[in-house]
Amino acid sequence: MPKIGFYRNCEYFIVYWGWGGRLLGKTFKKPRRPFEKERLDAELKLVGEYGLRNKRELWRVQMVLSKIRNAARNLLTLDSDDPKRIFEGQALMRRMYKYGLLSETQDKLDYVLALQPNDFLERRLQTVVFKLGLAKSIHHARVLIRQKHIRVGKQVVDIASFMVRVDSQKHVDFALTSPFGGGRPGRNKRKNLAKKAAGGGGDEDDE
Repeated sequence: MPKIGFYRNCEYFIVYWGWGGRLLGKTFKKPRRPFEKERLDAELKLVGEYGLRNKRELWRVQMVLSKIRNAARNLLTLDSDDPKRIFEGQALMRRMYKYGLLSETQDKLDYVLALQPNDFLERRLQTVVFKLGLAKSIHHARVLIRQKHIRVGKQVVDIASFMVRVDSQKHVDFALTSPFGGGRPGRNKRKNLAKKAAGGGGDEDDE
């Protein structure tokens, strides 16, 4: 059991134990070789292409992909008529279809082993917003999401790494409260409108 006497700062207590006093698991895993040139170049390309904040976001995706691959690999070691392989394999494939990671024609666990980090990054809300043309760039998409201009269905989502389901993608749009979605104008626009109104009123009084 970890000793929390060393972590006097509240921030460390939250990171290692969570708000409820529960020990949190790792969400990402650092590379074993931190200075491998080929890997560094590939990571930097993905970070720039998908507008990630840092490499930790990419490592988080790689860890999720690793867990899914391990689950598929363990199921493939079982017999094809094993009840566990049938039940858990179908559940895993349904989840892949739901998030658009695989098409319904790819109905074998071998396709899960062929997944790449790009497949997951393509389903992030940040990427979907940019591909739908709601943002000028991939970085602009992240700003819109963080400033709560984007909704999925009726729910405003401000997490750029939110995984968009296939049936939810058509419901991604500007929030109803956002100036881009017909809501109240922004602060600067309200100031400009007030100045124009005040200027127009002054001209009428002079006449």
